Amino acid sequence: MVNPSKSSNSAEAGNATAEFVMVIGLVVLLFAGVLQVAFVLYTRNMMVDAAASGARYGTLLDRSYEDGAVRTRQLLDDNLPVGGTTEVSYQVVNHGGVQMLEMRVNAPLPIIGPFGVPHTLTVSGHAALQR
Repeated sequence: MVNPSKSSNSAEAGNATAEFVMVIGLVVLLFAGVLQVAFVLYTRNMMVDAAASGARYGTLLDRSYEDGAVRTRQLLDDNLPVGGTTEVSYQVVNHGGVQMLEMRVNAPLPIIGPFGVPHTLTVSGHAALQR
C-alpha cells in the first residue's frame, strides 16, 4: 500500500532547495543594485564637496585659481577610486551681480563598481571672489 501523504511529500522534496536558490539569486541582485546606487551617490557627493572646497580655497586672498583646481584634484584623488580620470576646470562667472569662481569636475559615472562611462558625471562648486 502506498501512503498518499508520503508520496506528496516526496514529490515536493526538492522544491525548497530550488526556491531558496531562486530567491537568493534575486536577493543578491537587489543587494548589488543597492550597493551600486550607494556608490554612485557617494561618488557624486564627494565630487560636489571637492569642487566646493576647491572653489573656496581658490578664492582665498593668498591663493590663485589654479591652487583651487589643484586642491580639488587632490581631494578627488584622496577620496575616489576614479580620481585619476577626473577633469577639473575653473572659470570666473557672474552670478546675480557677484563675481564667483566656479570649479567644474567631470568624472566617469560608475556603472560596475568604480568602472564606468567617462565624462558622464559633471558637478560644479562656487565661491564668491574676495578680490
